[in-house]
Amino acid sequence: MEDKPSIVPATAQQGGDIRARWAWVEPAVWTDPMLTALEQGVRGGKWFRLIDKVFSEKNLLASHRKVEANRGAPGVDHVTIEEFSRQLGPNLENLTAALRGGSYMPQAIRRVFIPKPGGREQRPLGIPTVRDRVVQGAVRHVLEPIFEREFAEQSYGFRPGRGCKDALRRVDHLLKNGFEHVVDVDLKSYFDTIPHGRLMNRVRERVADGRVLDLVEAFLKAGIMNGLEETEPEMGAPQGAVLSPLLSNIYLNPLDHLMVSKGFEMVRYADDFVILCRSREEAEQALAIVRQWCEAEGLTVHPTKTKVVHVRKEGFDFLGYHFQATQRGRLTRWPREKSLMKLRDTIRSKTRRTNGNSLECVILDLNRSLRGWFGYFKHSCRQSLRQIDMWIRGRLRTLIRKRAKKAGLAKGEDQKRYRNAFFDGLGLFNLTMAHGLEGQSPRG
Repeated sequence: MEDKPSIVPATAQQGGDIRARWAWVEPAVWTDPMLTALEQGVRGGKWFRLIDKVFSEKNLLASHRKVEANRGAPGVDHVTIEEFSRQLGPNLENLTAALRGGSYMPQAIRRVFIPKPGGREQRPLGIPTVRDRVVQGAVRHVLEPIFEREFAEQSYGFRPGRGCKDALRRVDHLLKNGFEHVVDVDLKSYFDTIPHGRLMNRVRERVADGRVLDLVEAFLKAGIMNGLEETEPEMGAPQGAVLSPLLSNIYLNPLDHLMVSKGFEMVRYADDFVILCRSREEAEQALAIVRQWCEAEGLTVHPTKTKVVHVRKEGFDFLGYHFQATQRGRLTRWPREKSLMKLRDTIRSKTRRTNGNSLECVILDLNRSLRGWFGYFKHSCRQSLRQIDMWIRGRLRTLIRKRAKKAGLAKGEDQKRYRNAFFDGLGLFNLTMAHGLEGQSPRG
C-alpha cells in the first residue's frame, strides 16, 4: 500500500515568486501547489501518484511540441514526425489510453552510428520511435523538477538554464585563481554502461509511483535494433533517447556531492568532467577517489585518457576547447584539435575545386558555418582564429586558381592578386575581426 502524499499546508506560499523560480517546468504538470511541495519537501522525500501527470493529454501535447521542434529521424516503425503529427489527436488519445490502462510498451530503439569529431571512431546513437519520444518527454516533464532540486551546483550538462558556456566560465575562473593542476577524467562508454539496477535505485530514492518506475525501467530495457538483429540491453541509457540525459545526471549526482564534501572543485558536463586543484598531490587524491567511486558503481575510468596535468605544461581539453598557458606564461584557450579538424572538414566540403557555384554563393554557404562555429569558439585566443582565417582564404584562392585553369595550390601571386580586402568585399565572415568586435580578451 502506498502512503498518502504530503498535503501542502494552507499557509504555504504560492504564487508568482515560486512560479518564477521554476519558470522552466512544464505548467501542464507542475501546478503552484505542487511547486510549493517541491520546495518544502514531501513526506519521506518521495513522490507518489505521478502516472496521471504522465498520461495527461496536455502533458503529451506539450512533449509532442518539443519532439516536433527537435525534428529527428523515424524509429523502427518508420513513422516520421510529420506522419505522427497529421494524426496527432488520435495518436495522443491512444497513448493516453495505453498509459492509463497499463498496456503501453516501448518499441525497440533503432541504433545508428555517427562519426566522432576529428577521428575514425564512431559513436552509437539510439533513435526511439516518435511515439516513444513523446512519452519519454512527458515522463521527463514529471521527473526532472524532482531531481533538479537535488543536483549539485557544479553539474552543467542537460540542465535548465545551464550550458557549456557556464561550465567553461567556471573552469576559466578556477584556473585564474590558481587551480592549475587538473584531473582530466574520461569515463569509458559511460552512457552504454550505466547499471540498470543501481540507476533505478537512484530513481526510487525520490519516486514511489510503481507505474512510473516500471515505465522508466521499460525504456531502459527496450530492445536495440541493430540492422535486422534485436538485442535486449543489460545496462546503459542510449544516447539519443529523451530520458537519457536526465538519467545520466541522476546516476552521477552522488559523485558530484561526494567531491563537494571532500572539498574538490569539479566541473561536470554530462559524462565529461574535470577536477581543478592547487597541487599535484591534491589532484592525485581526487583521482583516487573518483576511481574508487566508479569501480564501486560499475563504471570504468578510461586507463589512458584519464590523467593529471598541469595547465602550464601539458594543458587539457574540455568541451571543445584546449586550455593551456602560452610561451609567455599567460593562461589561454583555443579550439581543441578535434574541433579544428571538424571545422576543416566542413570547410573542405564547401570549397572543393570542383564546386560549380559562384564565388559569392560559396562564401554565403561558408558564412553560415563560420558564424555558428564562432558563436561557440569566440572565446578562443585571437591568434588561433587568425590562423583559421588564413587557411580559409587559402582554400578560396586555390578555388579561384582552378577556375582560371591553373594547376596546384594558391601561390604568392594569388595572394597578391586576391588580398584579404578582396574577400572582405565579398562578405566573407572574418573570425579575427569578429573576435575584435566582440571585445573579448584573449582568454575569453
